[in-house]
Amino acid sequence: MAQITFQGNPINTSGELPQVGDKAPDFILVDSQLNDISLSNFKNMYKVLNIVPSLDTPVCQKSTKVFNEKINSIQDAVVLTISADLPFAMERFCSSESLTLIKSLSMMRSRNFAKDYGVLITDGPLKGITARAIVVIDKDDNIIHTELVNEIANEPNYENAMKCIS
Repeated sequence: MAQITFQGNPINTSGELPQVGDKAPDFILVDSQLNDISLSNFKNMYKVLNIVPSLDTPVCQKSTKVFNEKINSIQDAVVLTISADLPFAMERFCSSESLTLIKSLSMMRSRNFAKDYGVLITDGPLKGITARAIVVIDKDDNIIHTELVNEIANEPNYENAMKCIS
């Protein structure tokens, strides 16, 4: 279990992020067309998992916009923005902001992703959604970078995540 804060108040997660060097846990998430999507959908690509509590919040929206911009020049990489939001709401936000380079994925059918990646918030007012985190996975599905953002209202370190794949 990891501890982070929400507006300065401690809250806990279900576990720890996978460690650098670990094989990335597979997952089943839902895209905007209600298709099940897994890690294998992104073979031979770098994967940046932009794990956010909800795209209905300013910091989550900003991180998604920033990653959409940063991934522009990298051919063999994808940014997956993952939250507990419904896929329709995620797609509506991405469409309205012209965010075409990221792929939004929802945990609407299961919280297993959040549990397997150690980011499920287990107490406090945000119980049941994800902490803010970044996980970068290489082309062979090995973890090459992780960041659990200590204060959920803060942005991640974009440069540290992107330097792993550029």
